Amino acid sequence: MNAIIQQNRSSAVMQQRTEAHDSLDDFPTPPWATRALCDWIMEQGALVGPCREPAANRGHMVQPLREYFSAVEASDIFDYGAGFPQADYMFGPAPESVGWTITNPPFRLAEQFIERMIATSTVGCAVIVRSAFLEGVNRFQRLFSQTPPTDILQFTERVVMHKGKLSATGSTATAYCWLVWRKEAAGIATRFDWIAPCRKRLERAEDYATIARRAGGEA
Repeated sequence: MNAIIQQNRSSAVMQQRTEAHDSLDDFPTPPWATRALCDWIMEQGALVGPCREPAANRGHMVQPLREYFSAVEASDIFDYGAGFPQADYMFGPAPESVGWTITNPPFRLAEQFIERMIATSTVGCAVIVRSAFLEGVNRFQRLFSQTPPTDILQFTERVVMHKGKLSATGSTATAYCWLVWRKEAAGIATRFDWIAPCRKRLERAEDYATIARRAGGEA
């Protein structure tokens, strides 16, 4: 008997973060997810600035970074109205080095972002990516086999990212993790760990109050 097997393409099953080649990949990061990383960095005793956010979007990652780092340099290739300078991080001149570089990179340029982040960060760098980013023979050969992350921090809670907006509600079939490259741990085998449930503790009502707000502080 011949059986016809159809792939279940329900949003509950498929990871659906696909973007056109020229897309800005506008998926704002919930602030609580950034605070989770910063708490972890603080636990490592590595909270040394200044910090750079080169894909700042509307500033939803910049604000929590400023709660931890005394100085945060923020920019984006596109003007989202948050007051950050426009700068092409990837194809512009290499920036001066900073302590940490932390961002949610555009998916199609994530590997190039990581390479530049490693080269221009004296303490470490981190990117939040789909957990599926860890898969792929080509990516393994180009990136992970050459410069593996020192730490993989897998969220146990789902980090909800909606295209073009930050929302306190909703669901997702996409799992996310932080990939971290710490200079002091370079050459040591990659360490895998989980980010324990923390959204309730780290989320604040004001995180979702205003999307287009003035950047303020260091930019």
